[in-house]
Amino acid sequence: MGDDRAALVPLTPGQLATLRHCFLPERPGPLVAQHVMATGHGSCLADRWPGPRALVVETGGNYTLAGDPGALDPAALRGRVVGFVETPAEFEPLLAAATRELHVWPRVVLALEDLVDPPAHRGGHQVRRLGPGDAGAFAGLGDETAWIANSWDGPGGLAASATAWGAFAGERLVAVACPFFVGAAYEDVGVATEPGFRGLGLSTACAAAVCQDTRRRDRIPSWTTSPDNTASLRVAAKLGFRWQRDDRLLVADAPIPEP
Repeated sequence: MGDDRAALVPLTPGQLATLRHCFLPERPGPLVAQHVMATGHGSCLADRWPGPRALVVETGGNYTLAGDPGALDPAALRGRVVGFVETPAEFEPLLAAATRELHVWPRVVLALEDLVDPPAHRGGHQVRRLGPGDAGAFAGLGDETAWIANSWDGPGGLAASATAWGAFAGERLVAVACPFFVGAAYEDVGVATEPGFRGLGLSTACAAAVCQDTRRRDRIPSWTTSPDNTASLRVAAKLGFRWQRDDRLLVADAPIPEP
């Protein structure tokens, strides 16, 4: 009998939702599988359906793996897992065999229980909610900031979600915050500001509005960054986020981002 581990089967978000028990209980931080279940943005591959033994879930270049690593062939993952991976330790040998390079990226995870009033931003920039009509505004974002829409399948998906807040310099969108991952109990906030507009409080203002929305949805905002990203940690501190845990991601066949 041949090895049946090479072929992977795509699952719908609805099928994935029936497998919630396969993942660790939800907590602050990356929520890859939960985001796909909640929003439909992303994908899931299984070793078989029905009765999958192993799952590979992705959204915006972020991955999580669950189940039995022995059900997956490294050849089936080669070139398919490229980016940031949160996974149980038992999957690490599989990933090492499936990738050319595998790096550890230290992370710190924070959560916000009580909202605080952020300091006012400077420069008279307009800060407002982004909606379906703002998809075109994302076109002006540079490579350093365009990633903010990745977990929503791009600017159109993020704009249509009406969950993002942006700051404008005239007609130009220069800062964006959004729930980068949406779960049932938590929403992990992402924020990006164009070079030349940093240090003006725009990230803080946009993220504060997103956090208020998150609390109105009866969820808790979380914040995930690297311990050397002092600018991100400073914004989180202004908003009242508190440390939850030190963590790490695996970075597969990609460079570790600079802070």
